[in-house]
Amino acid sequence: MLQLHDIETAADRLSGHVLDTPFVESRTISQLTGCQVFLKFENLQYTASFKERGACNKLAQLSADERARGVIAMSAGNHAQGVAYHAQRLGLRAVIVMPRFTPGVKVERTRGFGAEVVLHGDTLEASRAHARELAQQQGLVFVHPYDDEAIVAGQGTLALEMLRVQPDLDTLVVAIGGGGLIAGMATAAKALRPGIEIVGVQTERFPAMVNAIKGTHLPQGSSTIAEGIAVGTPGVITEAIVRERVDDLLLVDEGDIEQAIVMLLEIEKTLVEGAGAAGLAALLKHPQRFAGKRVGLVLCGGNIDPLLLASIIERGMVRAGRLARIQVNARDVPGNLARITATVAEAGANIDEVHHQRAFTLLAAQNVAIELVLQTRGREHIAQVIDRLREAGFEATLL
Repeated sequence: MLQLHDIETAADRLSGHVLDTPFVESRTISQLTGCQVFLKFENLQYTASFKERGACNKLAQLSADERARGVIAMSAGNHAQGVAYHAQRLGLRAVIVMPRFTPGVKVERTRGFGAEVVLHGDTLEASRAHARELAQQQGLVFVHPYDDEAIVAGQGTLALEMLRVQPDLDTLVVAIGGGGLIAGMATAAKALRPGIEIVGVQTERFPAMVNAIKGTHLPQGSSTIAEGIAVGTPGVITEAIVRERVDDLLLVDEGDIEQAIVMLLEIEKTLVEGAGAAGLAALLKHPQRFAGKRVGLVLCGGNIDPLLLASIIERGMVRAGRLARIQVNARDVPGNLARITATVAEAGANIDEVHHQRAFTLLAAQNVAIELVLQTRGREHIAQVIDRLREAGFEATLL
């Protein structure tokens, strides 16, 4: 089984080829979560993900014959970019098989590193099977995204850097897909500081490692905003390490992850993808679990589709009460809409959208239901706007 020496050797190979990213305390997030939170900004890597570490460590150890043949990888994006970038740097041919649902930003970035991208299958398993076939047909070296000791050792270098900066951490909270990151980090952290607690986080829609370790039979979903950890089957190597060296596994839902993405964007001014926000999502969902502890989180990736991000931000504004939808019932006569909008303006809210509903309503035929989407300062402000509308004689309700 992988040991600390393997990870320290990997760190030497990575020196000068990947960033030793910042690892700093977030005072605001610490105040909000009730524990002292330190963030490892792996979204600042050149490919915006920790996956560079394992890819670099693996490719650096290829023989001359393997280098001449080239490499192939299967990935939903971040492993793909890590392999493509370091293959390009080393002058190797790289073929990357990606599922068809992969966000366009990850596909184009991977192509930008000179890789040959093949879009195949609707799941990671289907893509992996196709990549294995191509590897056999073309004599390419298959670079597994997580079930490879060289990959795991490379990912484990994160823990070395984190504990060098903050040697007194109580807990590391790490996202789990196939388990490469947490297996490497747990190996290094437990060797350096045996009393440290390692907690893994999976999305409720993809609980493969939780099922494997805890013996549960939680259902598997088909999609998640944390597509970077949407893995159906954990690795053989990684599962064994997780079973021995990880203390606990937690699940988070889609709303927790969305909230964490928006929080990091607003507070830390940093952009993460769904998988990169999973650790913070666990702190938000289980605050008592981490109360008073010194917690290290890895912002493991920042490659998120812009349209998905826009949707998450808008939904976050709704949850925070800064975007609200209200219905105002009024007589359908000239001037009433102007009175309604003037009342909203006087209450300090801004109107985003206006919809008149005449046919699909149970109101009297001479009345109209007007739906307003408003930008507000929060829930108290929404209540104030509704009160002002009622004072003006309109029937107003929050939808």
